[in-house]
Amino acid sequence: MISITLPDGSVREFEAPVDGSTLAASIGPGLAKAALALVVDGEPKDLAHVIDADARVEIVTRDHEAALELLRHDAAHVMAEAVQELYPDTQVTFGPAIEDGFYYDFYREEPFTPDDLARIESRMREIVARDETITREIWDRDEAIRHFADKGEHFKAEHIETLPKDEDISIYRQGDWLDLCTGPHLPSTGKLGKALKLMKLAGAYWRGDARNTQLQRIYGTAWRDDKELKAYLHRLEEAEKRDHRRLGREMGLFHIQEEAAGSIFWHPKGWTLYRACQDYMRRRLEADGYIEVKTPQLVDRALWEKSGHWEKFRDDMFVAEVDEADAGGAGNRKMLALKPMNCPGHVQIFRQGIKSYRDLPIRMAEFGSCHRNEPSGALHGLMRVRAFTQDDAHIFCTEDQITSETEAFCDLLMSIYRDFGFEDVTVKFSDRPAVRAGEDAVWDKAEAALLEATQAAGLTYTLNPGEGAFYGPKQEIVLKDTIGRDWQCGTLQVDFVLPERLDAAYVGEDGNKHRPVMLHRAILGSFERFIGVLIEQYAGRFPLWLAPVQAVVATITNDADAYAAKVFAALEEAGLRTALDVRPEKINYKVREHSLAKVPILLVVGAREAAEGTVAMRRLGGKNQEILALDEALHTLTGESMPPDVRRRRGSPR
Repeated sequence: MISITLPDGSVREFEAPVDGSTLAASIGPGLAKAALALVVDGEPKDLAHVIDADARVEIVTRDHEAALELLRHDAAHVMAEAVQELYPDTQVTFGPAIEDGFYYDFYREEPFTPDDLARIESRMREIVARDETITREIWDRDEAIRHFADKGEHFKAEHIETLPKDEDISIYRQGDWLDLCTGPHLPSTGKLGKALKLMKLAGAYWRGDARNTQLQRIYGTAWRDDKELKAYLHRLEEAEKRDHRRLGREMGLFHIQEEAAGSIFWHPKGWTLYRACQDYMRRRLEADGYIEVKTPQLVDRALWEKSGHWEKFRDDMFVAEVDEADAGGAGNRKMLALKPMNCPGHVQIFRQGIKSYRDLPIRMAEFGSCHRNEPSGALHGLMRVRAFTQDDAHIFCTEDQITSETEAFCDLLMSIYRDFGFEDVTVKFSDRPAVRAGEDAVWDKAEAALLEATQAAGLTYTLNPGEGAFYGPKQEIVLKDTIGRDWQCGTLQVDFVLPERLDAAYVGEDGNKHRPVMLHRAILGSFERFIGVLIEQYAGRFPLWLAPVQAVVATITNDADAYAAKVFAALEEAGLRTALDVRPEKINYKVREHSLAKVPILLVVGAREAAEGTVAMRRLGGKNQEILALDEALHTLTGESMPPDVRRRRGSPR
């Protein structure tokens, strides 16, 4: 008798081994029709998989969380079949499911074109309509190598030769087409549906090595239904409109050039935005009891060796060798590294002087400039850079203070995210990685402490196994933007290891030395990346308190130049970031130009406004204008431009 436990806890018993189709049919005809695959004891399996022992089983339908990856994997295979039907001289290599879609790498002498993508997508739909049965076969290794080699599929044959000798050679047959794959797959191509689209072409290399043969990669996307596909394509259109690199250029915020790859040239408007974020963060940290410090950029490798970062991060560090003469004039060659993170420097400050338990917690913050040697191919605008500044801080505390400090940090973080316009925030709990510092007993203690603190803070979380920092477990705080994209910005990490390695200590109530616990934490993360996220969140239309230029005073005719200058001076005196436009251009031209520059407020003045002491106020994106007395406009704009924390402190209702 075989007992199968279903997700609702119910148990079904069978006298003999049973496959997924039979199991689904035993539950109901609707499920039998909708079933796509199985999850058996946590492992994805084909619907044809035979269950021959007691197991916990989930039946995967289109609504199941595993369905999208399954559909996308099959879409990759359908694409490969379509390519080889249309272009028989093409060799296939590998084609996995990825986030939001799939790709397949091909070898072909002639390059694919966008027109080819349209033909391939059309053939994919034909293959789906043919509803070809998909079955799994286990082949003899030598037979598989010979089969693919005889077909001219040299990449597949080469790959099979590298597989472990005891590994099954799993082949999936899809109609008359077949491919090497571990699966699982759908029962037939018809189950894939037609909510798919090929997106773009790219280059790739065999096995990801630039020394190997160059391949052509075709990217596509696949979804459960047309509604999901259309929503995704709309999201892509929105993302294109919001691309921070394009907006940064159009709005004159920053630029990047080859001579300083991975570093940002901030223009006046961009630096104004940067400083608005930094000034806000500085006020919030000071109000929450943080002390601000500054640590060196260049530090001798000896410190990085003590901390463990040299062994772990050496390849990501920029280093410099220097000759330093000693007192006798003899040369002494030293190796220095630009800091990739701030934590060892903060421990050095903590170690100066004797610390008592009464001094704890010490919340030490730094807007720390860091450098990491990111691969050139990974660099991406503000989102992935080599030179960046973190809103970094380290909390030195006792074990008993971990929970209260975590709760306080989470409250601060959520308040800051709300101020920047992010309401949807989730947490991933990342535990010990395979390569780590510290004993397992220390990790047990650190993971238990952070998990208890996360729960006490009232945060919902998902587990992210094996993704902790090398010295401790961490929370990864992920925010969702207005078009549904996730951004991991904040983090909190519990560290018992670094204080031990760098000999940090405090005098406890018992008069003995104790190691502090070190909480590594960031809220924005990299300023550069967070500003990139902000640009895309608001599509450049920042709330007034963040806008680099908050208002422009523009004249209708030059007769109003003197009055415009008076309005401009009044706005500047009130602390607003203002520009004056008295060019002899038509007002419609000025309105359009400043709207494209995403200026939130345009104050238009002409002869009538000059005579009456008023302004015509236009808001970005609005069709109407509001006539206000100058004093009233000043009062309105100074209130609206106040940063959220300042507004709360002053009790402003705006």
